[in-house]
Amino acid sequence: MKMVTIVGARPQFIKAAAVSRAIVAHNRSHSGRAIREVIVHSGQHHDVNMSEIFFREMEIPAPDHALSIHGLGHGAMTGRMLERIESVLLEERPDLVLVYGDTNTTLAGALAAVKLHLPVAHVEAGLRSFNRMMPEEINRILTDHVATWLLCPTPTAVRHLHDEGLHLRAGMVIRHCGDVMFDTIRHFAPHARDRAAHLRQGVGDGYRLCTLHRAELTDNDERLRQVFDVLLDLASSRPMLMPLHPRTRNALQRIGLNWEGSGLRVIEPVGYLEMIDLLDHAGVVITDSGGLQKEAFFMGKGCVTVRAETEWTELVEIGCNQVTGFDAHTICQAVVAMQDLPVDPSSCDIYGHGDASERILKTLLGE
Repeated sequence: MKMVTIVGARPQFIKAAAVSRAIVAHNRSHSGRAIREVIVHSGQHHDVNMSEIFFREMEIPAPDHALSIHGLGHGAMTGRMLERIESVLLEERPDLVLVYGDTNTTLAGALAAVKLHLPVAHVEAGLRSFNRMMPEEINRILTDHVATWLLCPTPTAVRHLHDEGLHLRAGMVIRHCGDVMFDTIRHFAPHARDRAAHLRQGVGDGYRLCTLHRAELTDNDERLRQVFDVLLDLASSRPMLMPLHPRTRNALQRIGLNWEGSGLRVIEPVGYLEMIDLLDHAGVVITDSGGLQKEAFFMGKGCVTVRAETEWTELVEIGCNQVTGFDAHTICQAVVAMQDLPVDPSSCDIYGHGDASERILKTLLGE
């Protein structure tokens, strides 16, 4: 079987690492049913710290096709990806196309495939924030509605797809496989120890780890200023480390916000192993990243989600994640409440048992 895997952003590299590793293991033990994986990198994340380093650290095979499409608006980026990915698919003629998550790369890959009558498998299907102002929500809904295999990380995701009637479509396969990010973190956590020691130097343990990058924050100057002011206030009582996304850095520079002389230590974006080490020594996570909400849970940390909603509602329900919106007082209260919160990821099996990648392959092979 020939499979084209399409990725382009940090969360997709992390997920693809788990599945690619499972493909290698499968081929070693099933020589008669080998899977050939062709990797396409759209270029959506092109910065070395947000792309290339993940391929190196996570032992992902080098992309067979690197499209280098980035730095454009949603329409232009998705359109160019659609055009380029279509050409790749016509050249490769795969049996199926595998896409991950909810980025422009995800949607472009799914649309290119389905228009060529190639079946699509969507890893992380069924997630819903129910906020259609988010580009990611549109991407994930449209991808689910054109895919053949909907590979869900949680039972809640399965229910969302049933609520939308997708289980009634002929030929549709909806399967709860678990979360491939759990597979990845279990595999790499032992290798991450002290990988970010140089970044943690001088702040001790229990610091606040913050990442913010979504357009709903960075494109709203008043909102960004309000959130950043509360971060500086929080950093005055306990050190805060902030790997700064290029989009957020540009937005902060645009409105003239400055962190010099504060307890906020801004660092460049980090690789996966460095981030796991930073998580391991943090006391709380502040983020608008979907992936980091789960990684915080996997590493036993409480999380404050600076968004109006989250697609990972299970974490809110069990009390290890608080969704604050953008109100400064609410953010401050949540960070204090979640600081050093005892979180035991082994106490429940929300995201499966670390074998999601193997279950995905079995589903695609009809086993």
